[in-house]
Amino acid sequence: MASQQKDSSRNCSGNCASRLMTWLSILTVFLAACIGFDRIMPRFYLFDPKVLQAVGQRNMAAYGNDTHTMVTRIAEELDSMYPGHINLKEEWIFNNAGGAMGSMWILHGSFSEYVIIFGTPVGTEGHTGRYLVDNYFTILEGEQWAFSAGQLTREVYKPGEIHHLPRGHCQQYKIPEHLWALEYSRGWIPLMLPFGFADSFFSTVDMINVYDQVRIYGGLLISELFKGKI
Repeated sequence: MASQQKDSSRNCSGNCASRLMTWLSILTVFLAACIGFDRIMPRFYLFDPKVLQAVGQRNMAAYGNDTHTMVTRIAEELDSMYPGHINLKEEWIFNNAGGAMGSMWILHGSFSEYVIIFGTPVGTEGHTGRYLVDNYFTILEGEQWAFSAGQLTREVYKPGEIHHLPRGHCQQYKIPEHLWALEYSRGWIPLMLPFGFADSFFSTVDMINVYDQVRIYGGLLISELFKGKI
């Protein structure tokens, strides 16, 4: 009986060690694939933040007194510059993340990039989130304040300016009254989703809005993959 127990214990230890080695091998391959893809990801970038800023500035100058016309003209100009990669269907959905709330129109969504019109006419504030992406926030109308931990004075971003949040960084930000912006992110976009959905799952419990975000972004992502755009 003792001999059988020892054999059983050895078998259990051997199986556990084998499973551990298997999982470590899978994790190693996954991490290697992620590092490799991270290095080649820039090849798939379609948009340029400076070009997006210039598009925003042109339309601000032409339609700055009419917000709706301004944002629709921006979408149309981007569609002419990046044909087949811009969603012209104007469908606004709420975005609750990091305690802040605004609405957005997703113009482009893929694995490595997104472009949206984002803003609020009533103001908001919260945490930017910390992501494996670079975020470029071109102010079209209104004003944004921001600061990083340890800063004793705020950063102020006005119409026409870009607030660049580098990969791996985070800030507190505030829209003091109202703001509309052309927002662009490049990097590991799907890894932003847990932060983007957390408030909806655990605070607002607005599952209809979650469904709409998944439906729109998921549909655009799949469409881009069929076009060879990651």
